[in-house]
Amino acid sequence: MEAMASELLEYLTWFGASPGFSFADTYALGTLFGGLALFAAIWALSSQGQRTVTPAVVYLLLGGAAAVGLHLSGVEVLDPIQDPDVIERLAEVSVIIALFAAGLRIDRRLGWRRWRSTILLIGLVMPITIGAITLFANTLMGLSIGAALTLGAALAPTDPVLARQLQVGPPGEGDRTESHFALTSEAGLNDGLAFPFVFLGILIASGGGANWLGEWAIPDVLYAIPVGLAVGAASGFGIGYGADWLRGKGLLSEEFDGWVALAAVLVIYGVTEVIGAYGFLAAFAGGLAFRRYEWDHEAHHRVHTGADLVENITELAMILLLGSTLTIVGLETPGLWGWLLVPALLLLIRPLAVLGSFVRSPVPMRQRMFIGWFGIRGVGSFYYAAVAISSGALTLAESNTIYWTIIACVGVSIIVHGLTARTATRNLDRAGCT
Repeated sequence: MEAMASELLEYLTWFGASPGFSFADTYALGTLFGGLALFAAIWALSSQGQRTVTPAVVYLLLGGAAAVGLHLSGVEVLDPIQDPDVIERLAEVSVIIALFAAGLRIDRRLGWRRWRSTILLIGLVMPITIGAITLFANTLMGLSIGAALTLGAALAPTDPVLARQLQVGPPGEGDRTESHFALTSEAGLNDGLAFPFVFLGILIASGGGANWLGEWAIPDVLYAIPVGLAVGAASGFGIGYGADWLRGKGLLSEEFDGWVALAAVLVIYGVTEVIGAYGFLAAFAGGLAFRRYEWDHEAHHRVHTGADLVENITELAMILLLGSTLTIVGLETPGLWGWLLVPALLLLIRPLAVLGSFVRSPVPMRQRMFIGWFGIRGVGSFYYAAVAISSGALTLAESNTIYWTIIACVGVSIIVHGLTARTATRNLDRAGCT
C-alpha cells in the first residue's frame, strides 16, 4: 500500500497536483506566464500597423521579464552553450516556415532584371557584410579567423521571421515598393546562402581546409545550393498540383488549406535535408513554386494564412526563449568591442554596403536608404550560432563570445528597427515611392 501511495503522489505531482496547501508552484507559474504571454502576443498582433512597436519588441521585453522571474525563482534556465540543440531546432522550424511564407507572398515574376535588387543584395551586400564582420571580429574582438568568419556568416543574413512588417503583403497584394520586395526576397534567399560561409568558418576553426575543394566547395557550394533550389522548386510545384487535384476530387477540404503550408514546408525541408542539400533554400523556393502553380488560385490566401499563424506562434516562442536566457554575466561577455560591433553593423556596414552596391541601380535613393537601414538581424543568426556551437570546433570562450554578441546585435536590432519600422514605412508611402 505504501508503494502504491508513493506512486500516486508522484503521479499527482507530475501533473501539478499535490496534497495539502501548495503555493507558487513553478509549473503553475510557468503556465500562468505562458497564458499572459499569449494574450500579449494577441494584443501585439492586433492592429499592429497602428502601433509604434512591432510584436517582436513586445516578445523580447516579455522574454527579459521571464529571465528576471526565473532568476528570482531560482529556476535553472536553458544554457545556450551546453544545450544548443533546443535553440537550433526551434530556430530551424521558425525560419523554414517564415521562408516558405515569404515565397508565397512574392507576386513578382522571375527574371534577372525584375530581381536585380535581390541579386545585388545577395551577390554583393551579403559577402561584403560577412567580410567586414569577420575583419572586425578577428582584429578587434580577438576571435580566430574561423570563429570570426562564423560570426560574420551568422550575422550577415537578414531575418524573414522578424521583418514581416517590412516585406510585401499577402499573395495578390503586389510588391508595395521595390524596397519591400528587395527586403522580402533578400531574407528569403540569404538565410540559406549563408550556410557555406558558416561551414567554412567551422572547417577553418576545426583545423581543416587543406582539401577545401573536396571538404567544402563541392559539397557545400556546388552541390547543396543548386540541389536545394531545384528540390524546393519541384516539390513546391508538385505539392501545389497535388493539393489542387485532391481539392478538386473532394479529398481535401478547403478548411484545412491552412495546414497545407505546414505540411508542405516540413516535407520540402525534410526531403532536401535527407539528400544533404540546403533546406532553407528549398523552403523559400518551395513557397515561390507553390505560389506559381495556378497563379490566381484563391487557395493561396488560405495557405498563407495558415503559414502566417504558425509563423507568429514560433516567433513568440523563439523570442521568449532567447529573452529568457539573458543574464548580466552573459551580456558582459562580448566586451566593449563586441558591443561596438552592434552600431558598426547597423549604422555603417549594412547601410554603406547597400549604398555602394546600388550605385548604378535605378532604385531611388530614399528606397536605398530604407533597404540599408532595415537589415534586421534575428532568429536565423541563432540557428547558425547553435550549429557552430554543436560542431565542437569552437573553443568555449569563442562559443560564448559568438552567442552573446549575436544576442546583443539581434536584441538591439529588434528594438531600434521595431521602433522605426512604422514611421519609415509611412514616410516611404507618403513620398510616393514605387
